Amino acid sequence: MTETITARPWLDTDLPVDERVQLLLDAMTIEEKAGLFFHTMIAIGDLEEPNPVFATPSAREFLETKRMTHFNLLGAAPTGREIAAWQNALQRLAASTRLGIPVTLSTDPRHSFSENPGASILAGPFSQWPETLGLAATRDEALVERFADIARQEYTAVGLRVALHPQVDLATEPRWARQTATFGEDAELSGKLGAAYIRGFQGESFGPGSVSTMTKHFPGGGPQKDGEDPHFPYGREQIYPGGEFELHLKPFEDALAAGTRQMMPYYGMPVGTEYEEVGFGFNKSVITGLLRERYGFDGLVCTDWGLISDSEIFGQPFPARAWGVEDLTPRERMKKVLEAGADQFGGEANPELLLELIADGEVTEERLDVSARRILREKFELGLFENPYVDEDAADEIVGRADFRAAGEAAQRASITVLMNDGALPLAPGRKLYVEGVDATVAASFGEIVTTPEEADLAVIRLQAPFEERETMFENFFHAGSLAFSDDVVAHVRAVAAVVPTVVDVLADRPPILTPIVEAAAAVTVNWGASSAALLDVLSAAFPAQGRLPFDLPRSMDAVEASRPDVPFDTADPLFRFGHGLSL
Repeated sequence: MTETITARPWLDTDLPVDERVQLLLDAMTIEEKAGLFFHTMIAIGDLEEPNPVFATPSAREFLETKRMTHFNLLGAAPTGREIAAWQNALQRLAASTRLGIPVTLSTDPRHSFSENPGASILAGPFSQWPETLGLAATRDEALVERFADIARQEYTAVGLRVALHPQVDLATEPRWARQTATFGEDAELSGKLGAAYIRGFQGESFGPGSVSTMTKHFPGGGPQKDGEDPHFPYGREQIYPGGEFELHLKPFEDALAAGTRQMMPYYGMPVGTEYEEVGFGFNKSVITGLLRERYGFDGLVCTDWGLISDSEIFGQPFPARAWGVEDLTPRERMKKVLEAGADQFGGEANPELLLELIADGEVTEERLDVSARRILREKFELGLFENPYVDEDAADEIVGRADFRAAGEAAQRASITVLMNDGALPLAPGRKLYVEGVDATVAASFGEIVTTPEEADLAVIRLQAPFEERETMFENFFHAGSLAFSDDVVAHVRAVAAVVPTVVDVLADRPPILTPIVEAAAAVTVNWGASSAALLDVLSAAFPAQGRLPFDLPRSMDAVEASRPDVPFDTADPLFRFGHGLSL
């Protein structure tokens, strides 16, 4: 390893940040600059050992050999202390390198109920809130900002300094698998709540107490052909038959006005627009022309994960998401991303390839410096050079603190939306209850639990919105395909409802076709992540029902298939409209 530099003038806090950046840049080798461009996954574990679960190199190899200092933390840990202790060990390793550049740790959302290795992480020790769609169902800017402020405190306590969110895409294609982390179908609401989210994470002024937000997926990932997701080749096309490309920019304009620091383009490739028909991460007309020039954005642009290299996920081969440029080599793809105006390669760990491009004169050091300045500026402004370490005792006290948990539980209740009620609600105390998908121990506080519908005064059944099984494990984390319940599920609900008045609650990570459920049930509610206690508090009116739909609920799959994916509120005669929600 090259000798550590002891004279580090860039650590002088009296100097302006731009001057400190330049001093550090002047001291960096080409290899150290190249390492800045790669932002990949890492997992908690022994810093000296490769991670067997996620098949990643050791932390030491990342930092010392590849000179990388940006990592997306995968998976959860049992306690805040354990994450904090590992983070501190990682930062000590970073401090021992030649220039001592601190690590920037990022994370996908980790405060709700969903687990998807490509999109989100279970809350674990953190306070637990509804999904972003549930925050949208509250219609409450102050609540969204409060959530983000609490998440900021929990993140910073363990050293997480970049949020790979908010996701302000518009959920205009009802089948799209990624909408659970959006603010729904309405551009104005999405922009308003997205801005509140950014304010909460970044704070009143950006600095050492902030979490930098990487807003995604520019210029809007919602208009997916047939609702398929571009994580996969069959979902690579974004189409705009309604001519609404500009509408999808509206929430991003609000995010930019709120000061979002970073931006992530999506995988999808626009088809039939004025823009180049290549994935947005390769798309100079979008990153440079639209984001940099039209909107004047000089923040950090990081591609979505895995544009350059093929990979294996859960033992299955997955091609690079190089949509529109599949025929280019990884080296050519990397060059095209840089020419498009992006600064970092998400999910990649191959600086060797970038060094080849530089050695062959295909990428200049001047081009490296443009992005390196943005990347280093972020580290300086986050205060990582002054103090990259966290207080491990405080981390245990802050992560999952009682008042944070209480706020998350209140938000779960506030998001639950009552769609219809034929007099079954509110749930009267002391009734005999038959429950499915509800914690029976919790339900016992609200009535006598019985084992068959025939014995009950009321049934409460919780369902998951429908989705189609796909071939691989990774694909099935992305709920896609038909929104219609299977005949078996409908028949079961009808059978129970024929015996006893039945309340059906549906986890609506996508807008389900509830038509046959509404016909059978005595009451129907939807949620976006809520505990059994939260649901029963709303059903019993112990907590007032106040959620409102963040999207339309279509009446049929025929209506979904006939709708235009870029146009909001475009399914014919929806069963329930955006904004619908009853009180009890």
